[in-house]
Amino acid sequence: MAALAGFVLCALFAAHADSATPIAYDVYAVRFGVIPQFAVSNLVAGAGKDVKLDLPVMVWVLKGSDGRIVLVDSGFHTERFVTRWRVRDFVTPAAAVARIGIRPDQVTDIILSHIHWDHADGADLFPNATVWIQRDEYAYYTGEAWQEKRGGGGADAEVMTKLVARNLAGRLRFVEGDAQEILPGITCYTGGRHTYASQYVVAATAKGPVVLASDNVYLYLNLASHAPIAQTLDAASNLRAQDRMRALSEKSQIIVPGHDPEVFTRFKSVAEGVVEIAARH
Repeated sequence: MAALAGFVLCALFAAHADSATPIAYDVYAVRFGVIPQFAVSNLVAGAGKDVKLDLPVMVWVLKGSDGRIVLVDSGFHTERFVTRWRVRDFVTPAAAVARIGIRPDQVTDIILSHIHWDHADGADLFPNATVWIQRDEYAYYTGEAWQEKRGGGGADAEVMTKLVARNLAGRLRFVEGDAQEILPGITCYTGGRHTYASQYVVAATAKGPVVLASDNVYLYLNLASHAPIAQTLDAASNLRAQDRMRALSEKSQIIVPGHDPEVFTRFKSVAEGVVEIAARH
């Protein structure tokens, strides 16, 4: 009996120790297409109007040590977006993440940095995922943005309809403002002002906190030149967000911008269009 009691106590201690272990994430950038010859002046305030680059469209995968699989942004797949922007090498975001062995039904959560079509249209590809979005972002773009001739304020009506349907189905959750740890090891921050209440994500990794800026920082050039993004509601706030990202990522020195092709040369390639930002191994 004493031996049995000892076994139970050891098992309980081990379970407690496991529950106290901090969650860490493997982080990947996954490209699902390229928008050709995009003007850098639309990305970096003050950039030359003649400079263009081939702009990758991507999502970010966070694989947790607890088995959770999180996407930061969901990309797009609706044909009219693909055609209008002449996207090269396009595959659906679901097909792109499959390159690292992830099925759509395995994705547990999607964190939307903001409501723009190229980041939010693809959420319906991942049927079991809970979608996370800033409460103020959702409220504004399902409400006031369509009033008094605002025309949606940059939101797409069909994309917003999808998000409303997700909410009605009980598969959407609100992030309640700045510096919110919404899942173990994943914290959302506001202030970039790319949209009404855009957010960026900091994930705990073996390298330290990694910042996934999404469109709050388009390119490494924004950071290197301390230039705000060209598409922002508040340039000063965007620069303060950049400074904060540097502080948050001090240990890892990793800030991942939203559309820089250099992401796919700075980090280790692990599959076609996929690079490893941080890993536990």
